[in-house]
Amino acid sequence: MPHHQGLSHTVLRVTLLLSGTLVATLYLLDTYNMEQFGSAATAALLFSSSRATAQNTNTTSCPIAPPADLNWYPPRKTAVNDLDTVLNGTGVYGYIFNSSTTPSDIPYSTYNYCNMPHARTTEYITPDPDFALQYVEVVHRHHKRTPYASNTFPLEQYPWFCNDESLYYYGAPADNSAAQITWNISQSPLNPFNPTGFPNSTCQFPQITAGGLLDSRQHGTDLFSVYHDLLAFLPSTYDPARLSFRVTNNVITSQVAAQVAVGMYPSLNATTFPVSVQPANIDSLEPQYPCPAADALYASYGISSSNPSWLAHLSAPSTTRLFATLDALSGVDPDATAWHVWFDHYFDNLSSKLCHAKPLPCNDTSTGGLCATATPAALAVFRRALYEYSFIYRDSPHSLSASTASYGVWLAELAHNLRAAMDGSSTVIYRHNVAHDGSMSRLLSVLQVDVMVWPGMGNEVVFELWRATSTGCWAVRVLWKGELLRSSNPGLGLLDMVPVAALLGYIDGLVGVGAKEVPGLCAEN
Repeated sequence: MPHHQGLSHTVLRVTLLLSGTLVATLYLLDTYNMEQFGSAATAALLFSSSRATAQNTNTTSCPIAPPADLNWYPPRKTAVNDLDTVLNGTGVYGYIFNSSTTPSDIPYSTYNYCNMPHARTTEYITPDPDFALQYVEVVHRHHKRTPYASNTFPLEQYPWFCNDESLYYYGAPADNSAAQITWNISQSPLNPFNPTGFPNSTCQFPQITAGGLLDSRQHGTDLFSVYHDLLAFLPSTYDPARLSFRVTNNVITSQVAAQVAVGMYPSLNATTFPVSVQPANIDSLEPQYPCPAADALYASYGISSSNPSWLAHLSAPSTTRLFATLDALSGVDPDATAWHVWFDHYFDNLSSKLCHAKPLPCNDTSTGGLCATATPAALAVFRRALYEYSFIYRDSPHSLSASTASYGVWLAELAHNLRAAMDGSSTVIYRHNVAHDGSMSRLLSVLQVDVMVWPGMGNEVVFELWRATSTGCWAVRVLWKGELLRSSNPGLGLLDMVPVAALLGYIDGLVGVGAKEVPGLCAEN
């Protein structure tokens, strides 16, 4: 049987579903003894069949998922995680970093960091008509934004203006009366302290830009076109009893949610629109709950670690030369440790600029010397940053344990939501979560996606729960980038109408029902 650190597998939980109805939960001991498991599974099938006969139904027994395989499996080898290609290649594999629009002459599924592909009617594949959609849960990263202040250069060479949008910050009592406060970013000429980064700017760092807001709205429109127009699943008017939206404590997710909602339901414009958010110190979506064991595990093999596999790309001569070029272009201190233990800072800065058609850094306007190296340097940064995310969240054998612990609560919430949809205990048929790259990376890590990349702006995973009308059996489909997600884990494989018990068994095996295993997984050793 597979082993996962911190979990005992001497007990196997088998859930039996008949015509979509929960009929029994069996606990099979000594699952290492496969003969004993076979006998128990046979008994379970007999119980299921007799129950069907007793109820005089015409359904056939729904398949029982095999024991969940909780092992880590490596991702597929591609240019993204091939160190030689990363260090010595050119370009970035045909990926897009300079526009929210993917050209029509290339596949929509092409990686576009500025605006990742998502579910829309043009590419959507409708399942067998025998299946009826019962529940959808969407989780995606926010859309494009200004860089974080910590990722701006000591002195940027131009201002960044955000006068083409408004950010609202205000509260209201129970009667909802309030002036709609917007922030106008300004700098006092009397203030002797100048901010670092972009001079005389009118933006927050970060904030979702006007382009990112429009991308968010289109994202909502596209989802509605699939789940209302194509599948006739969502209601025509917004119903808070059937749809639920959730954000993190980072305000940029609320900025996105406001536009996604209007893209789905234009009548929500200028209305009060409640969204769910968990307390900042225990939020499972971002995630923010304390998990020192996961933090320690990430630190043991990834950022700032002495792990040789991690240091291989940072210590390469081409990377040393790249850092020297970047530091000269940006004015970043070569001794600034945070900028040189991974490429996150340079990646966020350069990709944010390119996504908004802003110039790359240049410190030699007279001859074009270093300016000419800015574009190839940016592409070299992007290759290394993608490699880092693949290593941290998929290529390292420790990645599954670290991500399971640090994202296990949200996964347990997902499993709970699927079960609630199946047993009818919830009226909600659609949940929408706006999250971050750290959220999406951990989720893709646990699902063991076969090709891992840095989740770009708007990067989306959709969980669809379907029920066969002929048998009553439940199936789940998972979309990523608008396509079926393929997992390296053979127990999951291509997540296309697989028995829902397979996904639930996998999640339960990793984190426990109701996330009961997560406190132990997160506890310091």
